[in-house]
Amino acid sequence: MAKHCPTKLAYFDDMQALQYPAIFLAFEQVDGRLAMILDSTIFHPQGGGQPADKGVIYSSGFRFVVEDVRSNDGVVFHFGYIDNSQDDYEPNLEERPEVTLQVDAQRRALNSRIHSAGHLLDICVRNVGLSHLKPGKGYHFPDGPFVEYIGVIPPDQLQIKQKELEQEANSLISIGGKVVASVLSYDEAVQWCNGDLPSYILKGSTPRIVRLGDNAGCPCGGTHVADISNIKNFKVTQVRSKKGVTKVSYSINP
Repeated sequence: MAKHCPTKLAYFDDMQALQYPAIFLAFEQVDGRLAMILDSTIFHPQGGGQPADKGVIYSSGFRFVVEDVRSNDGVVFHFGYIDNSQDDYEPNLEERPEVTLQVDAQRRALNSRIHSAGHLLDICVRNVGLSHLKPGKGYHFPDGPFVEYIGVIPPDQLQIKQKELEQEANSLISIGGKVVASVLSYDEAVQWCNGDLPSYILKGSTPRIVRLGDNAGCPCGGTHVADISNIKNFKVTQVRSKKGVTKVSYSINP
């Protein structure tokens, strides 16, 4: 497999963009799958607890269906298949042909709502008096999203806190608030996170921070809604504390 320069993640600049021009660089065969390599992309690769985008990449006389997106060493691989009559289509790399990226809007919207809901849950945990819980693993897939926190809730408080979390989340959704994301200097990131920047963010680095409304931000590489109100609804389906970890499962209606 040829070595490529890192792919520019254009959705870092505009999380709401669903169509975008890019330059075709190469086709690659990876583990039996065909992948397109581009200079930049608005397709979110699976990672950070968020599923991959799907959609199409096309130009005149050419259409590539994107079924999966992954990132490796900064290079984004758009996996899929050529869907047109020109089965022998081979772009002229010397011309660096421009292609158009079209992300599946319905899938992106759902994934962004679920991901933003997970971040909203972090805010609610602090707001209902559970600030001793520290966010850990997040799973923001439609088949059962959850966030795990380091720390526990007393058994007699589990149902009470479940109701409080759900009420707080829906209250914040009804109020709304702009969701912003930006790549910042380390010092700026500390400010955005109200001084609570995770230890894995190294000094001198330039992390991407997502902030919901006026609440403290946190590092995140995913896509999100434009406003908290776009999450629309939030239900806490279960809260469990076991072996020092609290797992909060949640759902949103499509």
